[in-house]
Amino acid sequence: MIELLKTQLGRLRIIGFTEGISYLLLLGIAMPLKYLYQLPQMVRVTGMIHGVLFVLYVLYVILVAIELRWSFRKAILAFLASLIPFGTFWADIRLFRTTH
Repeated sequence: MIELLKTQLGRLRIIGFTEGISYLLLLGIAMPLKYLYQLPQMVRVTGMIHGVLFVLYVLYVILVAIELRWSFRKAILAFLASLIPFGTFWADIRLFRTTH
């Protein structure tokens, strides 16, 4: 884990993982609590955390894409992965673990 913090790509991987977890918590736990049990508090908290992580993820995708000279296609795929549940986990395996 400490090794990941040493590079922009490593930090992107950590942010991607936490953003993916927050997205799943928002969709899988907070939203059902809001609509099934009228408990909107979880959406407020989880939504705020997810929003901050999403912005960080997008910024880091841009930083890493510039630093590693990613193709436009790879950068767009990394961005689009954040919009799909489990997408950032796919991106970590398919896009971030290779520097090609």
